[in-house]
Amino acid sequence: MVIKNVNLETVCGITSKLPENLLPEIAFAGKSNVGKSSLINGLMNRKSLARTSSQPGKTQTINFYNINEALYFVDLPGYGYAKVSESIKEKWGKMIENYLHKSKQLKAVFLLIDIRHEPSANDKNMYEWISYNGYEPVIIATKLDKIKRSQRAKHVKMIREGLGMSKQGLLFPFSALSKEGRDEIWEYIDSLVVTEEKL
Repeated sequence: MVIKNVNLETVCGITSKLPENLLPEIAFAGKSNVGKSSLINGLMNRKSLARTSSQPGKTQTINFYNINEALYFVDLPGYGYAKVSESIKEKWGKMIENYLHKSKQLKAVFLLIDIRHEPSANDKNMYEWISYNGYEPVIIATKLDKIKRSQRAKHVKMIREGLGMSKQGLLFPFSALSKEGRDEIWEYIDSLVVTEEKL
């Protein structure tokens, strides 16, 4: 997709009502320091629309980015390292669950995992939770440039096995630095959106 315009259209906090969008939505979930903002910026061809931060857990809202008036990227709050109280984390969890249940336009949930490490307990819980809510998570293995090319297959296998993915489960390795994997991810997103448009 050629990105012509991007607009941060809606920001939903814990007490906000979710928008009833008419365009397809693609959601992004991941641990607080996994590179979610970098991925979203990379896909949107923008340097800093999704805010990256040295402080993990900065995304505390659900952010809806309107892309080309054709679809939405939905940035979900990060989990894991955020230095917030358990009660706030619980509210974020309810907020995400509410979104997964109520969105009529959600086509896919991307779950970001750091390719360098085995999936954490939080990663596994999120994977199972997204599945429980009726979506098969599409895995994006971030920070691809941090490992040697010869290690890639081994690390991809480690993530697949760590999450208990099915053989059909989709996994895209991605580097925010080199943008490797960007075209493959967009190809998949396009297939979802185009299919919707044809119906």
